[in-house]
Amino acid sequence: MSIQTMIMGVSGCGKTTVGKLLEERAGLEYAEADEFHLPANIAKMNAGRALTDEDRLPWLRRLAEWMGQRRQAGASTVLACSALKRSYRDILRAHAPDLRVVHLSGSADLIRERMLTRQEHFMPAALLESQLRDLEPLQSDEDGITLDLTLAPESLVRHSIAWLTRQPAEA
Repeated sequence: MSIQTMIMGVSGCGKTTVGKLLEERAGLEYAEADEFHLPANIAKMNAGRALTDEDRLPWLRRLAEWMGQRRQAGASTVLACSALKRSYRDILRAHAPDLRVVHLSGSADLIRERMLTRQEHFMPAALLESQLRDLEPLQSDEDGITLDLTLAPESLVRHSIAWLTRQPAEA
């Protein structure tokens, strides 16, 4: 049985780090949602302008199609994707109805600090506030878990694997 997993949260929360570690530790096929963006969207964000729902729709559809194709092929995946709104996650679940979500959550100050120190990423820290405004936490009917991003990446991965396999996490 394959599992489709998404690491979600605002830019700078550690989605890529945790996703790549899950690829390595749990043997999940990894994809970075940023690589599915249209060039116009990247240019818009790079210029400090937030994307609209209309801007995001083709991106979300491309992600959903990838997840659906991988699921149909029997592959277990992990996708690093902001998926800030419930409606975005619903688009993804349309192709991966068993989607499991790990939400990395933390303070705006810590995330801003991380964003200001990272290199070679198109998302400026100035857009963090718009992302935090758009963020809709996981709802009770979504198969998900929220983890504190102040935990070390290895700990986040241990908790994620334990939750995905429904096993107790080791300390």
